[in-house]
Amino acid sequence: MTDTPQYGFDTLQVHAGARPDPATGARQTPIYQTTAYVFRDADHAAALFNLQEVGYIYSRLTNPTVSVLQERIATLEGGAGAVCCSSGHAAQIMALFPLMAPGRNIVVSTRLYGGTITQFSQTIKRFGWSAKFVDFDDLDAVTRAIDENTRAVFCETIANPGGYVTDLDAIAAIADEAGLPLIVDNTSATPYLCRPIDHGATLVVHSTTKYLTGNGTVTGGAVVDSGKFDWSALGKFPSLSEPEPAYHGLKFHETFGPLAFTFHSIAVGLRDLGMTLNPQAAHYTLMGIETLSLRMARHVQNAQTVAGWLENHPNVDKVTYAGLPSSPYYERAQRICPKGAGGLFTVALKGGYEACVKFVDSLELFSHVANLGDTRSLVIHSASTTHRQLTPEQQEAAGAAPNVVRISIGIEDAADLIRDLDQALAKAHA
Repeated sequence: MTDTPQYGFDTLQVHAGARPDPATGARQTPIYQTTAYVFRDADHAAALFNLQEVGYIYSRLTNPTVSVLQERIATLEGGAGAVCCSSGHAAQIMALFPLMAPGRNIVVSTRLYGGTITQFSQTIKRFGWSAKFVDFDDLDAVTRAIDENTRAVFCETIANPGGYVTDLDAIAAIADEAGLPLIVDNTSATPYLCRPIDHGATLVVHSTTKYLTGNGTVTGGAVVDSGKFDWSALGKFPSLSEPEPAYHGLKFHETFGPLAFTFHSIAVGLRDLGMTLNPQAAHYTLMGIETLSLRMARHVQNAQTVAGWLENHPNVDKVTYAGLPSSPYYERAQRICPKGAGGLFTVALKGGYEACVKFVDSLELFSHVANLGDTRSLVIHSASTTHRQLTPEQQEAAGAAPNVVRISIGIEDAADLIRDLDQALAKAHA
């Protein structure tokens, strides 16, 4: 028997998790638009509900189209398994759900998407959870923030909006020393630019809405489990290590080993939280992932060109793109994201808030939307939109000050993007 071939990324993004449909021979993964699945008999149904057999029960839990997407994302990220859900925010709650309990906390980076900061600083309080926000460049501060009630460490690979790159290896070492899982949002980088599990992450979350789908059509989220964390070691994660009352005392980690988190997220998380990804959205995302490497290479190429041009423009104070040699995170980006620093960054304009508003309103080719990771180039003023609910101090820490505009570079002709930016900057400072 020959060894299983080690396929490359470009091959896996097309084929991982999928086979021709056995019933029809359909080559593209079908959209299984069904709510429920017929059991073979009563014993089969009982075995499925007891988690003694893997299969399809009800589409809130599992669906064949979604299953292909889960396996494909897990394969690309180098994980043991994955669970997909309805949005990136749903994925973050799904990631925390098996780990947390009232009175527990998470240590998180100050450089996060504004909606994530709000979710962690406000919404999770309703579950009795809390978050400690720390500058993740201050490794001693991260260590000091961890206490006996901390249950996870959370950051973004390439932070939204500023394109800041986290030193995943250093943060993973701190989390590992404390016996805690590191959860990394890899939305802005995608597994093409960085695989956080290779840098020590335990769980990887995605808003599949962004680069993975790539065309701005559907929302979705994913949680990838590395399969490498010992959930039973320190007794901190009873949902995974102790008997589960809803499954007759089943111990997930003891029973499922490296897939404990994935099975728990499906059997308990999706069952009880209901954050289900619909099969049509999964189908769109699968089609998007087929061209992920091609798109990301172009995003990076264009971002490098456009950011370099903006950096030398007289009406621009600062560009935060980590792919520029002038960036304080340039060397780190070469190590964490060797294929490029992504397509997301911010621009600080001379003239402050008023100049930003005029600039955004004057753009013609760029779309003014609350999204990123599209094939189209996008722009937004974060302080008055996505980060509006934050305090001025939080906005500043997140890289979303009032004089800053977030830019998501698409895959258009870079010269056309520069022409549009040039005319908008001229109008903003007329």
